[in-house]
Amino acid sequence: MEIRYDNIANREKVWAALSSVLAAVLLTVMKLVVGLMTNSLGILAEAAHSGLDLVAAIVTLLAVRISDRPADHDHLYGHGKVENISALFETLLLLLTCAWIIYEAVQRLFFRPADVDPSMWAFLTMAISIGVDISRSRMLYRVARKYNSQALEADGLHFSTDIWSSSVVILGLVGLVLANQFPALSFLRQADAMAALMVAAIVIYVSLQLGKRTVLALVDTAPKGVADQIRQIVEAVPGVTNCHHVRVRYAGAFSFADIHVLVEGGLKLNEVHAITEAIEKTVHLQLPTIDLVVHPEPDSPQFRPKEPGSNSAASPESTTSEPPSSGKEE
Repeated sequence: MEIRYDNIANREKVWAALSSVLAAVLLTVMKLVVGLMTNSLGILAEAAHSGLDLVAAIVTLLAVRISDRPADHDHLYGHGKVENISALFETLLLLLTCAWIIYEAVQRLFFRPADVDPSMWAFLTMAISIGVDISRSRMLYRVARKYNSQALEADGLHFSTDIWSSSVVILGLVGLVLANQFPALSFLRQADAMAALMVAAIVIYVSLQLGKRTVLALVDTAPKGVADQIRQIVEAVPGVTNCHHVRVRYAGAFSFADIHVLVEGGLKLNEVHAITEAIEKTVHLQLPTIDLVVHPEPDSPQFRPKEPGSNSAASPESTTSEPPSSGKEE
């Protein structure tokens, strides 16, 4: 059964990505202006972070517009991988930002100290940033969960980390205020650069987690538990005696699976077809974004797996135990 592409879903995803772009523009400009006014590396680091978030948000917008296009002559499995590629691109951008932040922080800590003005505008900017990031990340996560969009989830993950990194910058500014008020706390003058390093550490951690998931999707790593879930669903369908050789992979918001099922050998072709239709409909009730291909086989010893009930997609050995399902044996 092929995936049905929903225009309403695509419009909602595009609107979520577009609103993210607009919010990123606002935050980038605001942080850049205030960072230059106050000479705060923490805020400038956040401005750079938001600037790359803007680039990432634009890439996400393009990705969700393209990824929901149906399959064509050149892309027989659709365009879902575009979402995975955009998420990988976002990861690389964030790691590049972290390299610059760490370099600047080390320079200020050990080689060229800089005076920072922890003004009211600095605190106001970061407070506004936190408020915008909270609303934006919630909206992106909601749409991402609703439509299983990895690109929007990556965007939401970025902006949820912005909440923590902005909070760290505020702590750094508080340290500067205390150092200016109390000479005994002069060591807190380095708080801004330390805050920038903490921002970089947060972003690196999140980026590596996102990058790992993205690479796993690009190399067609099977999603955990889905193959077993499909097997259990299919073996509960009347007429199916066994489901094996289950293979699943993701492509953006969609997934593709092919399975082998054993049915009674004496059934007519139209009866077997009816069983495969029932299998597809039953699976789609629980996994609506999956493109499922069903390969029926007669229930006989030559087609039965050597380990009944095992999931051949879960281990390489099980694929070798599968008898050929094409050619002369059929």
